[in-house]
Amino acid sequence: MTKSTAMANTSMNVSLPEALKDYVQERVAEGTFSNPSDYVRALIREDRKRRAEERLDELLMEGINSGPAEPMTEQEWADIRAKADRLAEAARREQAASLHS
Repeated sequence: MTKSTAMANTSMNVSLPEALKDYVQERVAEGTFSNPSDYVRALIREDRKRRAEERLDELLMEGINSGPAEPMTEQEWADIRAKADRLAEAARREQAASLHS
């Protein structure tokens, strides 16, 4: 794993009822997950993805319900492009800095 994608692992103890512990162990035994931590990480990633999709749905509905669409001006498009360029450049700098640390 490269420095830019590696995340430092920390420990967290979780108490589970016996039935849930057994279920986690069954899922690991099926071979899809290498250990219980791998299974929990997959669940958390899936939850984060689901929440992001829910947020996107909320924002889309907010836009749909905000009234009639209005055409954007060339200046508005230019402003959006400039902001995207600034964000992309900041992300490139951050990535470069993390590779050199």
